[in-house]
Amino acid sequence: MIKKSKKTVKTPTIDELKRELERVKYNSKYRRVLKSTVFTLVVVAALAVLVATIWLPVLRIYGTSMVPTLDEGEIVISIKGAKFEAGDLVCFYLGNKLLVKRFIAGPGQWVDIDEEGNVYVDGNLLDEPYIAQKSLGDCNIELPYQVPDSRYFVLGDQRATSIDSRNTVVGCIAEEQMVGKIVFRVWPFSKFGKIK
Repeated sequence: MIKKSKKTVKTPTIDELKRELERVKYNSKYRRVLKSTVFTLVVVAALAVLVATIWLPVLRIYGTSMVPTLDEGEIVISIKGAKFEAGDLVCFYLGNKLLVKRFIAGPGQWVDIDEEGNVYVDGNLLDEPYIAQKSLGDCNIELPYQVPDSRYFVLGDQRATSIDSRNTVVGCIAEEQMVGKIVFRVWPFSKFGKIK
């Protein structure tokens, strides 16, 4: 003989109903806040990527051609579309690589470098407090050299080892290769600030 058990349904009390209502409201509010937070983070991240890509590219330094100004592993910010002046740090594409060098001369200007590594632009000796040691370096162009139209003459700060506009491997940089002017260092924090 099978015995049927009777289930009794317990009627919730008013306090239990209030607690359940509060829990449901809390869960609903929590989901709204979570969705809002995730949406905000996605929008901020997208804007940061957009700004970094379009106006302020963030770059990591590889190599030693810019020592002592920039060391390998440092992270810098550049400004796209900036006007360049002699002595500015610039970044540009060479093939599929992004390089950083120092802007020395623009279109139509004459560049000359003597055996001791002194750099002259249009006959005037450049004051270069940013280099540790002067050197003619790896130069296979005929000096004095006139910078072609729509091109820029750039040099690394480590003149003895840098491959730059003194060598036909790099040569003068075309306007369309230029990315921008390096203006700010963000890493390491001990060197955080404007780059000179």
